[in-house]
Amino acid sequence: MNEKKDIFWRAYLIYFGFVVIMLVVLFKTISIQFEGRSNVFSSTKEKMPIQSVQRIPRRGQILDVNYTPLVISVSYYDIHFDPTIIDQETFDKEITNLSNGLARLYPNKSTREYENYIRSGRARGSRYLLIRNKVTNEERKELRKLPIFNLKRLKGGLIDTEETIQRKRPFQELMRRTLGYYQKNGNTEVLVGIEGAFNYYLQGEPGEEIEQKISTGWKKTGQIVKEAVEGADVVTSIDKEIQEVAHSELERQLKTQGAKSGCAIVMDVKTGFIKAIVNLAEAKDGEYYENFNYAFGAKEVPGSTFKLASLMAGLEDGKFEITDTVNATGEYRFYGKTLKDVSKYGYGRITIQQAFEKSSNVIAQIINRAYYKEPEAFIQKLEDFGLTEPLGIDLVGELNPTVYRPGMSSWSGLSLPWMAIGYEVQQTPLQTLAFYNAVANNGTLVRPQFVKEIRRGNQVIKTYAPYILKDKICSDRTLKIMRGCLEGVMKKGGTGSKLTSLLFDIAGKTGTARILNSKQKYGNKGEEKHQASFVGYFPADDPIYSCIVVVSAPSKDIYGATVSGTVFAAIANKVYASTLKYHDAINEGKVRITAAPISANGNKYDLVRIFKRFGISYLIQKDSEWMFTQKQNNRVKMSPKKIEKNTVPNVVGLNAKDAVYLIESTGMSAHIIGFGKVIKQSIPAGKAIFRGGVIELKLN
Repeated sequence: MNEKKDIFWRAYLIYFGFVVIMLVVLFKTISIQFEGRSNVFSSTKEKMPIQSVQRIPRRGQILDVNYTPLVISVSYYDIHFDPTIIDQETFDKEITNLSNGLARLYPNKSTREYENYIRSGRARGSRYLLIRNKVTNEERKELRKLPIFNLKRLKGGLIDTEETIQRKRPFQELMRRTLGYYQKNGNTEVLVGIEGAFNYYLQGEPGEEIEQKISTGWKKTGQIVKEAVEGADVVTSIDKEIQEVAHSELERQLKTQGAKSGCAIVMDVKTGFIKAIVNLAEAKDGEYYENFNYAFGAKEVPGSTFKLASLMAGLEDGKFEITDTVNATGEYRFYGKTLKDVSKYGYGRITIQQAFEKSSNVIAQIINRAYYKEPEAFIQKLEDFGLTEPLGIDLVGELNPTVYRPGMSSWSGLSLPWMAIGYEVQQTPLQTLAFYNAVANNGTLVRPQFVKEIRRGNQVIKTYAPYILKDKICSDRTLKIMRGCLEGVMKKGGTGSKLTSLLFDIAGKTGTARILNSKQKYGNKGEEKHQASFVGYFPADDPIYSCIVVVSAPSKDIYGATVSGTVFAAIANKVYASTLKYHDAINEGKVRITAAPISANGNKYDLVRIFKRFGISYLIQKDSEWMFTQKQNNRVKMSPKKIEKNTVPNVVGLNAKDAVYLIESTGMSAHIIGFGKVIKQSIPAGKAIFRGGVIELKLN
């Protein structure tokens, strides 16, 4: 009896145990249902962790003035593969085809290596097998076409990570330093070049989206809280065609001269917009790269190019006339120091204009005699010319010019004469160019600018107009005189007389200056370092572009004319030849010819198509595949050219293409001599053909 009770109790215990378990399961199920439902309507992290994150917009492009991309954003993806979700039949059938496709796209591995790699990953249960890092969007599209990967998203196992965007320069080294970059390290921003200066527009406005935490980490839900605003495009004033010319010409000369570095700048005279800017320095491999912006980030003594400002000052203050004569002896002493001319024995009695054209250092003597009692007046004129202050360009890094003044510890009795010929004063190449540009621009000093407009799509959101720094740097009389002097440098036996172009006149000034070496010393004889420069504008009579070329530490030659002037001339000639505004339209003012042209014999269909294309009237006398043509007043008359079967065709008067076609259609071959139309054939028309024979065709 007791044994029977024990059995009942055990049965009850098991029964109630199952009931309790079922109640617990039911409770949990209901709890999960309510929790899931509350998560749909609730954003509390306690129930389903979510977070709001920034949605980074794509940066805008940097374009040249003709909208050619100079800097773009390129998307990359890391591609992974989950081979475990592919059914065995599909896997075995397509794995070799998939591996073959991968080997074709990425030949760094063979088909067998790819197959072994994927099979091994599947065997060990890898659900995140790396296929390729940094895949472009085009490559990603090609991958999705491969066997297995082309199955539906949840069946093909292809996994691509979130988009990674990198900045790329399609033209690589071209203008690399001026295009620059933007970096942010914590609270520190690094702003370099156009990329840094216009980061506000390029970066756009970040958006906001929701991420949800799952077992493998945080995943974007696609829920957008705030849409991101894509970065705007920056349209520069740079002309890529001019930029390429300036880059290649400067690089060629730097290599020829074995120079340390150099820069070249081309600027629009009227507006100040920069059309090209090149900065190159020699690297250890002997090649030249853009690693520093010498154009406005480095300053040096300008040398003889500064003589323009010196004479302008004296003319403006009435200290002398350009026609006054001086004795250019070749040596000029100041407080125990001697300046020498390139010509050992000097130039004798010459005018001040001739002294400028020959770049004689007698100019130091002229300025010293004119201003030694009032050097402040000379400095004041330099201020009037805009030479003592920075230009205030948009790009970060412009250095202030160095101009010593009376009363400074660095001022001495040598300062004035040395400053007159471009020493004891330091400028960036861009500051020197801006001054010469003002002379070309009828005295108006404009700020150099690199950007013309900001665009978002087809909408222009900001434009940059020319910015005038000084309406007039000097009188029209002085401008006229000094422009004549700059032209004289190129024409009247001056230092640039060998650089004149056959197509147009240029105006400019050479400069050769001693510079400090790596030990901050001038060096002994034979060890000196020099800077060669040439600055000017073209065409001389109606300037459109100004340009400066500066070459630092050339090892084969030192003079501005031969080192930098040749680069200036090459740039000017190529820009002139390729710029339509310099040339009149060839058909401008011409009367259209109504008479029919002389045309070649040939295939009827080709002739009719050409005549219709150019609106030429024609008459077909009798239909045939091949035609003779004859000019008949204002139309072309076409008569049939008979081609007999099994005989050599008459190809005289045909072009080479048609003649060869007719001869080869008979089974014979043609040998062509000369160019133009057929005037003679070695086997006369009407002769019987023989396969394999060769007919010699003489063209003229």
